[in-house]
Amino acid sequence: MDALKSAGRAIIRSPSLAKQSWGGGKHKKLPENWSDTRETLLEGMVFNLKYLGMTLVEQPKGEELSAAAVKRIVATAKASGKKLQKVTLKVSPRGIILYDSASNQLMENISIYRISYCTADKMHDKVFAYIAQSQQNETLECHAFLCTKRKVAQAVTLTVAQSFRVAFEFWQAAKEEKEKRVKSGSDGEVTSSSQSESSTSLASLKGGEVATGNLLDL
Repeated sequence: MDALKSAGRAIIRSPSLAKQSWGGGKHKKLPENWSDTRETLLEGMVFNLKYLGMTLVEQPKGEELSAAAVKRIVATAKASGKKLQKVTLKVSPRGIILYDSASNQLMENISIYRISYCTADKMHDKVFAYIAQSQQNETLECHAFLCTKRKVAQAVTLTVAQSFRVAFEFWQAAKEEKEKRVKSGSDGEVTSSSQSESSTSLASLKGGEVATGNLLDL
């Protein structure tokens, strides 16, 4: 689970960026103290972008790896000559939800636990990209989006980073609450059946932690 905690820190390159306000066009403006405003993030931040495409990658994270993936995606998009698909990206501690802007049809619903990396690309500074584990076949996919401005790409990246942090805090609080319940259930005189249930609950909790850790560590 430490992977989730560190991911938020890893993808923020400049803390000073969080002090800026992000807006422009149809994008919802983020308040100056947005990083401290849980309500804003919990509702989900919405961004209107253009989908460039996807390519498979071999590792879950890395600046050079993502830069190379974005380069491939951009080159493929240019070569196709097709008009880019307009999409709506909603970011929250639950993950990223992607809709087709024209039809409002759901395209992707990616759990925050499956996202291993995101970035505002250095070379293509209007491009936001993330790496996630596919729900269908467990492969690692890099998805890239064209933003209207460089600061919008940075805003999406920062929003995902903060979502990682909030999600980790929620996970940690839930874990502590479960441990308290298990401990209180085992204190004092309990029946053998209660002891058995407590053991089962604890085993289930530990199993859940392992499963989550493996998923995040990829």
